[in-house]
Amino acid sequence: MRTTVLLFLLIVLHTVLLIAQISGLSIGYSEATILYTDNSFLHQYIHFFVNNFGHNDLALRLPMIALHVVSFFLLYGISRFFLVRETDRLWLMLIYLLLPGITSAALVVDPAGMKIALTFLFVYGFLRFGRYAYALLPLYVWLDASFFPLFIAVMVHGIMIKKYPVAVFGGILSIVAYSRSGVNIGGIPHGHFLDALGIYAAIFSPIVFLYLFYVLYRRFITNERDLLWVIGAVAFGMSLLLSFRQRVEIQSFAPFLMLVLPLAAQTFFHTYRIRLRMFRKRYQFLFYTALVTLGLNTLAVFFNQYLYRFLEDPTRHFSYSMHVVKELAQTLHAKEITCLHADDERMQLRLRFYDIGQCDDIKLSEHPMLKSDKVTIRYIDTPIYTAYVTKLHK
Repeated sequence: MRTTVLLFLLIVLHTVLLIAQISGLSIGYSEATILYTDNSFLHQYIHFFVNNFGHNDLALRLPMIALHVVSFFLLYGISRFFLVRETDRLWLMLIYLLLPGITSAALVVDPAGMKIALTFLFVYGFLRFGRYAYALLPLYVWLDASFFPLFIAVMVHGIMIKKYPVAVFGGILSIVAYSRSGVNIGGIPHGHFLDALGIYAAIFSPIVFLYLFYVLYRRFITNERDLLWVIGAVAFGMSLLLSFRQRVEIQSFAPFLMLVLPLAAQTFFHTYRIRLRMFRKRYQFLFYTALVTLGLNTLAVFFNQYLYRFLEDPTRHFSYSMHVVKELAQTLHAKEITCLHADDERMQLRLRFYDIGQCDDIKLSEHPMLKSDKVTIRYIDTPIYTAYVTKLHK
């Protein structure tokens, strides 16, 4: 009972913090693209909320927060198959919530949040109901073709356990999904390998990422290769192989690596407890260092606007692409401007969400023109964006 209460308090507190962050975010270009020009399931899902709960930031981001809450409880359900102690599961869930990539997936309209939830759903179904979970996979092909690493993992797992109908099933789904995904494996080497590792470290934090890599390697050499290991290893290996020839969208592969978290927790707590107390200090140091690092990362995310004070170039801020537009639209509405032509097409599409349409009577540009009106957006009294609004006389 006490564990259940703590579990709910944990997700409620995190959800409240996420909702509090919404007011400080503007719609990003990729989000606007999904909302206005995409035709995916995610587009339909977001549109349902926006059409029924209002054209505002809360309605835009609540669908992702809802998926985040579902993912949280699915991961807890998965962890019950690997962690016996309730306290171990709570520690795992705390670390999961503190991961920088999870906070991003819970707030940003992006396929990553949906893929995390659906991948967890499949794995939980597999652990709970066995082969019946495979019935979900054809649906995943229709929802998002970028699930093909999952299908390849199912094929590989079928071969490993010598269930060849499962391997054939996974292979067929892999071919269909890959043909629809648009991923190109050709080209010449470009050397994005280190960039890929850096993005993984940013998503998981360096210490957690290194430990996940260690767990993948350790379970490989000890022959502990269950479905979760296969999914994580296949996605991680594919992303690194592709990174030798092209810039890889790591966000398409990282959701599958989240499944290694319960395995990592199982390995860590087992390794920790088989040692005498006098030999546990380095494991305690590793654990609390990772926890403190994750906590600092979380604080940086939740109070990210204060970081502008320390940057000479505001565009180098990690959340800059999710800022400015809302405040710019509010300033334009205060000037009774409801439409304009922006030199930046991305800005034009983002302004559409805040009821700023497109017309040729007013121009928004980053360079002044004759009789231009200067607009400056500030965060924490720090200017981060300057543009010029010019009424064109025809």
